[in-house]
Amino acid sequence: DSERIEQNGDWVRSSGCTVWNSSLWRHDPTPSTAATTLPTRASLKPSVQEKHKSHSTLSTRCDDDFAAVYTFILVAWNQANAVLGDAATSKFNVLIPKELSKSGTGYDHRGALFGTPPYGGTIQQQVYYAASTLCDLNTIDPKSGYPKRDDMSTWKSPFILMVDRGECSFVQKVRNAQRSGATAVLIADDMCICSHGACQDDLSSGSGENFCEEEEPVMADDGSGSDISIPSFLLFKEDADPIKSVLYKNENVRVQMGFSVPAPDSRVEYDLWTSPADSITRELQEDFLTAVSALSDHAFFTPHMYIYDGVNAGCHSEEGEDLCLDLCSNHGRYCSIDIDENSGATGAEVVAESLRRICIWQEYGKDNGIGLQWWDYVKEFTERCDSGAWEDEGMVFSDEECIATAMEAAGVKKSDIDECMEKSGGVTGDNANALLDKELSDQETTGVVLTPSLYVNQATIRGFLNFQTTFKAICAGFAHGSEPPICQECGSCPDERGCVERGKCSSGSSLGTIMGANGNATISTNWFLASLAGAIVLFSVIGYVHFRRQEAYMRNQIRGVVAEYMPVGAQNSTASTSLALDDEENEGQMHTFPTPDSELS
Repeated sequence: DSERIEQNGDWVRSSGCTVWNSSLWRHDPTPSTAATTLPTRASLKPSVQEKHKSHSTLSTRCDDDFAAVYTFILVAWNQANAVLGDAATSKFNVLIPKELSKSGTGYDHRGALFGTPPYGGTIQQQVYYAASTLCDLNTIDPKSGYPKRDDMSTWKSPFILMVDRGECSFVQKVRNAQRSGATAVLIADDMCICSHGACQDDLSSGSGENFCEEEEPVMADDGSGSDISIPSFLLFKEDADPIKSVLYKNENVRVQMGFSVPAPDSRVEYDLWTSPADSITRELQEDFLTAVSALSDHAFFTPHMYIYDGVNAGCHSEEGEDLCLDLCSNHGRYCSIDIDENSGATGAEVVAESLRRICIWQEYGKDNGIGLQWWDYVKEFTERCDSGAWEDEGMVFSDEECIATAMEAAGVKKSDIDECMEKSGGVTGDNANALLDKELSDQETTGVVLTPSLYVNQATIRGFLNFQTTFKAICAGFAHGSEPPICQECGSCPDERGCVERGKCSSGSSLGTIMGANGNATISTNWFLASLAGAIVLFSVIGYVHFRRQEAYMRNQIRGVVAEYMPVGAQNSTASTSLALDDEENEGQMHTFPTPDSELS
C-alpha cells in the first residue's frame, strides 16, 4: 500500500481464508518470531486472537495459508527496504537552524518511488509546514501554516512543503503540493520506529502514542504518479518533530535535499528490469538507442526480463501439471501477466518473448554492454507486432512471421536465437530453463520487487522512466572529470533527447529549447529570438507608416479650417488670396483659395 497497510481493521482475504495484516506484530513490543518460526493463530496477541475467533474460516489450513502469505509479505518487505534505501542516492539535512543540522550524511529518510529527482543537483529552500493534510486540493490555504506571516501572504516560491502523514496516499499529498507550487515535499511520519531509542522511551513513559511500527514504509507509487515531477522524502517521527517545533515557533527552517548516483569510475553500469508486457518504458526502449550509441563503451547496459516463479506460486504441481493455465510456460514453472485478458498476449507468450529477448542480448550485447541489435529488435517488434496491443483485435504478438520480420529488420539472425532458446530449455516442456532460472536468481539477489526498475551503478533510480530521467541519471553516475563528451554537452541541456540526436545543445546556451507540453522540443531559442526580432521590426514599420498617414491627414484638415475662417483681401476685390503652407508632399507650392462673392465679416 502506498500509505499504511492497515486501515483500522481492514481484512485481507487470500485462498479463501480471512487474514489479518502484518501490522499485528509491529505493535507487539516483543520481537516477532516470524523470522524463525512461521506465524500461526496461536502466536498472535490475545486481542487479535479474539478477532480471529469470530471467523469460522480460520482453520488449520488457513493457518498454513496465513503463514505463507505473511512469509511472502515479510520477504518482499525486507527486500524492498534493503533495495530502496536512499543512503546511496539522496541526502537530507537542515541548514537553518544550525542546531538541527547533522554532520556526515545528514538525516535518515525514505525517498519516494515517484517524482523526478534532479540527479546530480540539490534543492535548498525554506520550509513551510502545511496546516492541511493536503488530501483535498480545494481545502489547501497557502496563507495558512507555519511559520505564520504577519501580512497573511502566501507561501513564497520557491519553497519546500512539509505535511503530516495520514488520511490519503503519498501520491495524492505530493500531487496537491505540486499543484500548490511546492518545489519538493517532506512528509512527517506520525508513528515512531519501535527499535529506535527515543520511541522506546516514549512508549515506556506513556508520553507518546501506544503503538509504533517496525519499519518505515516505502513511499510507493499508487499507479497514478506519472504526472508528479517534484521529489519527496518521508522523515522519521523523531526527526520530523524537532523541525515542526521550530516552525510552530514561527521561526524559519531551511533544508537541503541532495540527489546523486554512486560514481566510482569512468564507466557507468545500468540495468533495466522490464517485460514485454511493460507499457511504462515502452517509449524509452524505442527511443534510447540514440543515447546508447552516443554513450558507446562509456556505459555498460544489461536488460533483465521480470518473470514470476511459478513453482513458488503454486502453478507447477508435483505431477507436472500447469495449475495457472495460460499464465505460465514450462508447465507452470515460469509465469507472467497477461497483456490483456480479452485480446492480448497470454502470460505464457510474454514469457516466450522474454526468453527471446534474453537470447538476443546473449548473442549481440552481453560482451560489449551496448547491443544495438537488441534495441533495434525491441523497437521493430513493438512497431510491427505489438502496436496497439490493448486495442487491435488482430494483434500479432506471438506471430512467428511478424517476429521473423522484426528480427530481419534489426539485423538479428533468427536461427541463432531459436537455437539459444531451445538449448536453454525452451518454453513448452516440463523442464527447467537455464536462462529463465538465471533471471529468477538475479531477481532474488538484486531484490527487485517493482517493475519497471532502473539501476545505475546499483542504485535505484526514482521517477518516471523516460529518456530525460534515464540519461541524466547515467551522466550523473560518472566520476567527476570522466564524463563522456555527450554528457558534457547534453547533461545540462533542457532538451536532452534533441541534444543527443543532434550531438549538441541547439541554442548553445542554458536556454536550450522551448519545450512542448509533451516534453519534446518544439523550436530552438535562436529561431524564437529571430522570429521575435522580425515581429518587432514588422510592427515598427507598420506603426511608422500609420503615423505618417495620420500626420498628413491632420495637415489637410488644418488647411481646410484655415482657408474657411481666415479673412482675405479687400471688399469686391477680384484678386485672390494665396495662403502658402509648407506641405511635405508639395513643398514650395502655393495653395490658392478664391475670394467669395460677398465680403467676409
